[in-house]
Amino acid sequence: MSYSPVTQVSETSVSISKSSAIDSAVQEIIKGNFDAAGKIAQKADGNNPAASDISAIVSDYNKLQKTIEQSRKESYEKELAELKKFKSAPENNEPNLLEVFPVIIKARDFAGESHKDALLNQPYVKETITRAKEQAQEFESKGEYLDALLYCYSWLAILYEDDKTYQDKKEQLEEKAIIHGSLQDSPCESTADRYEKITPEIFSRSLDMLEYGYVEPFRYRDMTGKVFRRLNYLAEVLSFWKSTKDSIKIDFNQSEIPNFAAGINALDKEYNSDSASVMSRDQYVKLFKNVMELNSLTIKLPQEILIWHFGDASLNSLDPHTTIIWPKQVEDFEKNMTNEFTGIGVEISKEDGLLKAVSLVPGAPAYYSGLDAGDIIEKVNGEETKEMSITCAVSKITGPAGTKVKLTVRRPDEEQTREIEITRAKIVVPTTRGWSRDDSGNWLYFIDEKNKIGYVRVTQFSASTAADLDSILTKLETEGMKSLILDLRFNTGGYLQSAADITDLFVEKGVMVSTQPRVGLPTWETAEKKGTHPNYPIVILINSSSASASEIVSGALSDKSFSRATLVGEQTYGKGSVQTISDYPGSGAQLKYTMAYYHLPSGQRVNDRHSMQKQNRKDWGIMPDVKIELVGDETKKMLEIERDNDVLAGANHDKNKSKLNRHTLEETLTSDYQLTTAILVARAKLIQSGLKK
Repeated sequence: MSYSPVTQVSETSVSISKSSAIDSAVQEIIKGNFDAAGKIAQKADGNNPAASDISAIVSDYNKLQKTIEQSRKESYEKELAELKKFKSAPENNEPNLLEVFPVIIKARDFAGESHKDALLNQPYVKETITRAKEQAQEFESKGEYLDALLYCYSWLAILYEDDKTYQDKKEQLEEKAIIHGSLQDSPCESTADRYEKITPEIFSRSLDMLEYGYVEPFRYRDMTGKVFRRLNYLAEVLSFWKSTKDSIKIDFNQSEIPNFAAGINALDKEYNSDSASVMSRDQYVKLFKNVMELNSLTIKLPQEILIWHFGDASLNSLDPHTTIIWPKQVEDFEKNMTNEFTGIGVEISKEDGLLKAVSLVPGAPAYYSGLDAGDIIEKVNGEETKEMSITCAVSKITGPAGTKVKLTVRRPDEEQTREIEITRAKIVVPTTRGWSRDDSGNWLYFIDEKNKIGYVRVTQFSASTAADLDSILTKLETEGMKSLILDLRFNTGGYLQSAADITDLFVEKGVMVSTQPRVGLPTWETAEKKGTHPNYPIVILINSSSASASEIVSGALSDKSFSRATLVGEQTYGKGSVQTISDYPGSGAQLKYTMAYYHLPSGQRVNDRHSMQKQNRKDWGIMPDVKIELVGDETKKMLEIERDNDVLAGANHDKNKSKLNRHTLEETLTSDYQLTTAILVARAKLIQSGLKK
């Protein structure tokens, strides 16, 4: 049988046209334009299976949007009804502000843009805000800054996020509350312990390091504004020490506070009389010494405390990530960076005054000790935990490897307590997880078994994260994985090298990330073909808590140089900078400082939040391709289900009466609109990749 060349060309053209239409539809989906994708699919040949699949994806997305819209509408009406109850309460039984504000916040989140202004202009909402301001003023007049935040300005800063007045007031109260807390003993740390080994030399040597290595030239005169504000706040906090709920546990001469404050104001005028002139390092160090001398002549506050506040305020003027890690903080800082510590391997929480074991680390001492997920820890080494903070409890449970800790625990449904003695060991917390554990405690990684879509959540970028992820991917690929969802939500970062190593798993060549310090040559991380995983579709989940290394990975893999991944979720945090750690300050202290900004493979710099906010801009971080936000209690519900699915019980859990609260895949997806959307995008990309084979 012979064919006409014209007919042959016509059939080929039709085939290309169909393929092109589907490719265009998928391109719209990965830009978040589902409606446009649906229209393109409808125009394609009705007998084209790919077009039908695209239409099904668009239909599922539209159903999801209707579910979200209906759920938020119902939630909004529920919160309005709650506000109505508060409004009708008798005057002698006026609801607590801590009851009312969460309802207002939820109502605002669920309201949608069209109803937000109307909600905030409701008379009862306005009355509540007025009442809160009056109460905050009363708290502040007594030096109770944390209560002023708790009952008023922490809420107003959320309600009116673009109002600089409320934001500034919140920051002011936070700073005063930090000062107040810094002067208090805690159950796990005395003031004397906190400031141990702090010396003037640590601060002056930190300035030397910053002058050489900080990412940008800085003005010492800009530092003075923050420093004088901190010192004035310090004088104010000290003046209230007798009237605060918790008396300050340090010795100082309170009668000299007016003289100290007057001296600070005099120094402020002296050093800032000519704001146009350049202040040198020597002048700034002289100011530091003058403040120390003023203190010794007046209030006689322990020198270490004043050094801490002077140093903290100075470096805060640069950026939020540059800080002196004072000698007593170094150990905890290193634990957080390495995800390694010596302890027993238990995740704990504090709810309703109860310290609970939430989950256990696989193979850690706690796992084989008889401790189980859900157990209430009533005592640590005989000390009651009811009034103990999480931080304090962690410090008491952790300790040198080989030492023992005694826990007094009970099951939630039992009155009888039991004592468990556990020998501490080195603990490495895994940073990769699936969507849930099975009955044996193993992770489940396939989020869509039919389409073979894998799911891996990376919680932090530690030294072992890339190798762990590599192993998981290899296993999933042998099991037929065709697409991957990488969840970087709530991942605040970690090591730059780890981010580069993870990016390298998915690209064969090219610059993945580069940094440009102020001093020295630029650095870059280049991908290698060896060890690169197959070119299957990738979707990355991001949100406002995805920062630093998370932004490097998501930014690089979605960058136009690679176009390797599609981003779903929300705008990231906007760290945009790289920090390094130096031992140069000496005396056991370290300096963490911003030494460079990082750039994506195409050369684009990732804007940092700190710089953008100074310019009243909001274009920081990495933007999602498909934007979908969780509001109100949606995030809370999603995290609660995620936490339940994450729990690893003790080795002898089967002998206990309690059952773990696992959630089905359907329940998990119903609570997580972002993950559901990511699956739809992955399905669309699978259709696209099928056309190219």
